[in-house]
Amino acid sequence: MVNNDSPAILNFVTSLLNFPDTAVIEILHSSDGREITLVVKSTHETLPCRICNKPTHGHGLGRTLRFRHLSLLGKETYIEITPRRGICTDCDDHPTTTERMGWYERSSKMTKPYEQHLLFELVNSTVADVSRKEGTDYHAVEALCDLYEGYMNACKEVFDNKVPVVADRFHVRKLYRKSLVTLRKSELTRLKKQLTTDEYAELKPAIALLKKHKDYFTEEEKSIVEKLFSLSPKLKSAYQFSRELSGIFDSHITPTEAKEKITHWISAVTRSSLKCFNHFIQTLIKYQTQITNYFIHCNNSGFVEGFNNKVKVLKRRCYGLASATRLFQRLIVDTVGVIRFAPGVAAF
Repeated sequence: MVNNDSPAILNFVTSLLNFPDTAVIEILHSSDGREITLVVKSTHETLPCRICNKPTHGHGLGRTLRFRHLSLLGKETYIEITPRRGICTDCDDHPTTTERMGWYERSSKMTKPYEQHLLFELVNSTVADVSRKEGTDYHAVEALCDLYEGYMNACKEVFDNKVPVVADRFHVRKLYRKSLVTLRKSELTRLKKQLTTDEYAELKPAIALLKKHKDYFTEEEKSIVEKLFSLSPKLKSAYQFSRELSGIFDSHITPTEAKEKITHWISAVTRSSLKCFNHFIQTLIKYQTQITNYFIHCNNSGFVEGFNNKVKVLKRRCYGLASATRLFQRLIVDTVGVIRFAPGVAAF
């Protein structure tokens, strides 16, 4: 990397970037000349506490974050920032706060303007094509269509509020299950350090059962996981909350009733000592209307998601076929072949 930190150039790029409360402090070029990295910093004078909103005292720096941004001069552009951290002396337990800027999402690896750019690129195109053209991760582009505010706003603009925007249950479940998996991994890491090798080995049947992502256990399965839950009450509580939320989505209730039940669920989780659902709860509150719209007709994209996964597996199995015709013949045979060509067998 070579840098260019002339004050005039830095000021010009800062104005060009047009991010509020952000200044460019260094410009780095890759040795092959294909990438530009803009190192930026916050110009905020104080860092408010995330709980009481009072000014905090400096507490070092967080880890450096790197985001993909809109291309400059035809080169891939990245933005790096090392957020400040502060500690609050007014709150109990003196919580720490890491600074966040408004031009990126917490869990994203792209800036908001770049995410908007990808959404426009998806018009009359596919996720795979956009991923290839932009040199970005396929799943990162795909995630823009799942509970993404820009995508929802585009839908509202097209349908003019005549059609309700529904957040699919499949993706909501994926979010709270992800929180559950994160807690499970951390608790298993803790138990592995505390228990002997033989004691931890006895937990493997329970661990294997939890990895199946089941919402409900049989009596026999309950006896298997109970030993693990007795060693980790936090994990047991998290699975109970997960089952309760799944139970709400399994209920045939109105959106109003669902909103009330979900609000009670959020209150119960907040009162508990669990922190693993904090990020999911923020999403749940932010998109509560879209999520509870699911209960209007209780439709979901489970079939489409399952069919897409099946096609992806079949594509891998058909690797090496030179003819597109043969590929589609194989897809038809493996997906609807029994129904079309052997209906008698399908009946059994």
